[in-house]
Amino acid sequence: MAKPKKHVLVCVQGRPAGHPRGSCQQKGCNEVYQGFMEAFQARNLWADYAVTNTGCIGPCSNGPSVLVYPEGVMYSGVSAADVGSIIDEHLISDKPVERLLAPASVW
Repeated sequence: MAKPKKHVLVCVQGRPAGHPRGSCQQKGCNEVYQGFMEAFQARNLWADYAVTNTGCIGPCSNGPSVLVYPEGVMYSGVSAADVGSIIDEHLISDKPVERLLAPASVW
């Protein structure tokens, strides 16, 4: 596998209901991850980009969280409907999606 231009990390952390930190799983992260997987497959993005599901990457209460490297851009509150914007604007056009950026206090 060649080094990807960008690597998308999608938190799929689950915690028990009522956990004080919450979890991305309780907020729909599986749909977000599935959205990336389906879009990568449909658009044949695997040659240039990578997507990986992860455990906790930090701001659980603001999830679902997505992190894009090499820039280290953190997105929060991501929904499956946002996947196309992250791919088109950030991965392909090198422009982070401002409306989804995690608050500065988080990252």
